[in-house]
Amino acid sequence: MTEEVDANGLKAAGAELLTDGRHGLRIHGWEIVSKRGSILSSSSHEQWEEKLQTSHLPEMVFGDSCLVLKHLKSGTKLHFNAFDALMGWKQEALPPVEVPAAAQWKFRSKPFQQVILDYDYTFTTPYVGSEMMEVSIQVNENGKVIDVSDKLHWEDCKEHIDVGALASKEPILFYDEVVLYEDELADNGVSLLTVKVRVMPSYWFLLLRYWLRVDGVLMRLRDTRIYCAFSDGANPVILRESCWRQVTFQALSAKGYPIDDSAYSDPNIISQRLPVIMHRTQKLKGPW
Repeated sequence: MTEEVDANGLKAAGAELLTDGRHGLRIHGWEIVSKRGSILSSSSHEQWEEKLQTSHLPEMVFGDSCLVLKHLKSGTKLHFNAFDALMGWKQEALPPVEVPAAAQWKFRSKPFQQVILDYDYTFTTPYVGSEMMEVSIQVNENGKVIDVSDKLHWEDCKEHIDVGALASKEPILFYDEVVLYEDELADNGVSLLTVKVRVMPSYWFLLLRYWLRVDGVLMRLRDTRIYCAFSDGANPVILRESCWRQVTFQALSAKGYPIDDSAYSDPNIISQRLPVIMHRTQKLKGPW
């Protein structure tokens, strides 16, 4: 956990911590809240399987964990949660990553149990977050009531997140990392979905990351970065960059890289070795 500034530092930046028991703060018209919950109970697990129409879920699903960023004036809310991410997994329905026959025994829960890997057991998701309007009706300057519920959408753009701003030496007002779900693939790798948020005096920034390593077979990294610079009195500009990377261990070996699983425990260190297979930048359009 990164050290956060004191109350005086928050006040100087125009921010205040929430005092209602939630973990978060308000700053420049935004309310940013993170929540870390426990793993799904057995009853909730069954309810999720029924809603998702599946008999498979990751080993650890943190159903109550979430990150919420709300623009108070417009009612625009960006939120990140495990259920919506698993909805994306179910809809994408990738074919299962093939593992060597000798490794399939690791997926057995009982000795001599037959292994049928007929679904995406990696829980790979195309999820880039969820958005909604909490206030669907607004009144314009002429007093006319307008419906704005359908005006919130993402458009492709040529702008990019200001990397220079992210490297500035501003103090961190708020930081948290929330795990949404995790699966160790029966000790055959890792499948992990997390979201991190960082709030500075001049902006907020988050990283939603899906990380997969199937030992000896494949690595997959799907990063979504969202950035918003504060600008009091002006409409917020929210940029979202999605970057998907993927590589097989065989391709790494062909380039002379090590293929020992222990060399690939940290995606931050090895991400540049994974070729980009998709990159997209978008801007949020809303009823500002």
